[in-house]
Amino acid sequence: MPDAATIFALSSGRPPVAIAVVRVSGPQAGTALKALTGRIPEQRKAALARVRNPASGEVIDEALVLWFPAPHSETGEDVAELQVHGGQAVIAGVLDALSKIENCRMAEPGEFTRRAFENGKLDLTEVEGLADLIAAETEAQRRQAFRQLKGLIGDRADAWRRRLIEALALVEARIDFSDEADVPENLVEPALHAARQLYDEIAACLADSGRGERLREGLVVAIAGPPNAGKSTLLNRLAQREAAIVSPYPGTTRDVIEVHLDLAGYPVTLLDTAGIRESNDPVEQEGVRRARERAAMADLVLWVTEASAAGEVPQNSAARLSAAEVWWLQNKVDLVPANSKPKSESRTKDWANHSFTMSATTGFGVDQFIAALTAYAQGYFSATESVMVTRARHRRALEKTLAALKRACREGSNGREELIAEELRAAATTLGRLTGRVDVEDILDAIFRDFCIGK
Repeated sequence: MPDAATIFALSSGRPPVAIAVVRVSGPQAGTALKALTGRIPEQRKAALARVRNPASGEVIDEALVLWFPAPHSETGEDVAELQVHGGQAVIAGVLDALSKIENCRMAEPGEFTRRAFENGKLDLTEVEGLADLIAAETEAQRRQAFRQLKGLIGDRADAWRRRLIEALALVEARIDFSDEADVPENLVEPALHAARQLYDEIAACLADSGRGERLREGLVVAIAGPPNAGKSTLLNRLAQREAAIVSPYPGTTRDVIEVHLDLAGYPVTLLDTAGIRESNDPVEQEGVRRARERAAMADLVLWVTEASAAGEVPQNSAARLSAAEVWWLQNKVDLVPANSKPKSESRTKDWANHSFTMSATTGFGVDQFIAALTAYAQGYFSATESVMVTRARHRRALEKTLAALKRACREGSNGREELIAEELRAAATTLGRLTGRVDVEDILDAIFRDFCIGK
């Protein structure tokens, strides 16, 4: 990108900090570094230098500077870094000095990473992995994002695409060079065999129940039940803060409240919902509607009731709420008379997977429940170590690839070579879009490499 502007920005934390890193990338990076420090240090070695304002000659700071010439840099361009003291005045002075250099400007959000992508340093999946790594809140999310950054799905997609191009080259050779004596006639069947193998591999990759996408967002657990059962108190107890208003009056919670938890390194999103009951209040009716809607989409529903021996088990209400797993939490056990016992767990077998007796107010039984919820999250995400699909975009691209491969195999039974080639080309293009590397010339390269054409 020789004509691109040189960009600069603060690449470390918000000041004041101990050390601030100012990064410069582009064709004028060396010029900018020399203008501010008087020299360009030996590449990839830190050097101590005084940073001056080129206009006035005034010393701004004393800093460590580094030089990474293209193409062996993070962005693929010439890159300079200045590690200055992290005061606001120092940073402002350095940025102002850089802005005075011709063809240098402040970087836009994500522009360093975009240049790394445009220069072939990262593919799209690695860019997404970098974004997920920055946004990771739990250890499991960090591990998944790091695997993605290191090419977990991108490398596999490139390998799949290369195999598709090889298969496409066979079909194209059969179509375009069928009159050549050194081109075999049985080229289509090996291509279809490769397509079937790829179909099975990609289908197996997609058969992960969306665990990778869910790990990015967190396991969704909805706290539901009748009004005044202690749902908000339980949410506050689990969040260890006053996230929801607690009141003795039924119907206090009207909207859905979200709290994000880190359970043993796994992300969990708790939803406190409105008490589910019949009401003439239009505002409460909307809250109940939202509660049912969010609970229906949850991975786990905690149905909270008061721990009372009287009344029937709320089997129908809880079971109809969601197709997800349901746990029964008998809350407010501290208010149950000593001569009464909460309903036994055996009565939950037809509608709830587990039953817990607790008091969200006093904390009785909460530790046992948290341990069970943690174990559930660990089991839910246990298979994510090998999961490759972490975004809906990945899944859509692979599903389109599968559809094209399926059509190619179907056309194979009809013997229509042109349509087989078109579907294989569509599958290869979709995989190329997954990583952001789409090039039709490599199909021709494969043909000319494997067959002695043009002799």
